[in-house]
Amino acid sequence: MSIHAINRSQCHLAWDNRHARTSVIPPVLRVSSGDTITFDCLDASNGQITPASTTHSIASLVFSQLDQVNGPVYVETAEPGDTLQVDVLRVETADWGWTACIPGFGLLANEFPEPHLKIWKLHKNEEGDIYGYAYFDESRKIKVPLRPFAGEMGVAPGEKGAFSTIPPYKTGGNIDTRHLTAGSMLYLPVAVKGALFSIGDGHAAQGDGEVCGTAIETLLKVTVRLTVRKDYRYPTTPHFLTTVVPPETYYCTTGIDADIREATRAAVRNMIDFLCGEFKMTRVEAYMLCSVACDLRMHEVVDMPNYVIGMMLPKSIFGV
Repeated sequence: MSIHAINRSQCHLAWDNRHARTSVIPPVLRVSSGDTITFDCLDASNGQITPASTTHSIASLVFSQLDQVNGPVYVETAEPGDTLQVDVLRVETADWGWTACIPGFGLLANEFPEPHLKIWKLHKNEEGDIYGYAYFDESRKIKVPLRPFAGEMGVAPGEKGAFSTIPPYKTGGNIDTRHLTAGSMLYLPVAVKGALFSIGDGHAAQGDGEVCGTAIETLLKVTVRLTVRKDYRYPTTPHFLTTVVPPETYYCTTGIDADIREATRAAVRNMIDFLCGEFKMTRVEAYMLCSVACDLRMHEVVDMPNYVIGMMLPKSIFGV
């Protein structure tokens, strides 16, 4: 087993299976199965947001530079039909992060058309915290536990051409799965020779769904071990193995509709209304808190014609 490192400048902005055969986006590293790699990643803004940024900075974002990923890494012996096992060994964040409402993005984009930006201070571990915490509002003692992970983890698709890093695909990409913290194991279906693995989009905390389009975005150092599995071929989409966080008490709102997207939107709106009424938040504060601390769950999707979608709020962030 060898240990490697990839720096912040070794990144790209498209998934492209030509990486291994042309100079379009050549592999930055070739490794053997079982090797360990540490990636030093900028945040999803590609360094455009800093601790000194304000809401006015959102208007100047260059969207074509967002959601870059570090890599790609060519894994020897990986062939189409294999599975790439990604063991997440260590995840470290910066001491700050950001959450934004970006016009045109998010589940309720039409209801939150104005830009907003929140800069967070990320605190180190304290007794009882696994990774640390960040105050959403210290005066109201609203504290969000940190569970850092990389929102982007994937391999090159089998289809020809360049594909944006913004959506998720069957081969991974922007899967934004908050359970892929240190100690977890991700399985990706290999579609091209060498797999061409990349990673990025550091998140310090995120609720399931990431409803406003951003988590607590942060710079990330993440160490993974890449192993080619020829004996584990059934994943055709990302699968993962993770340890569930300790038991939690949740307050849950629901949305019910024949349209699953409208049911989901209703669940979020109802949570926003609850937070505004119970905790005297503004609607944009509540919307951002939903994105970084709440979980969207499919509660009921088989009794047609309606779906029941829930949004779950961990009560522990309020110190109870």
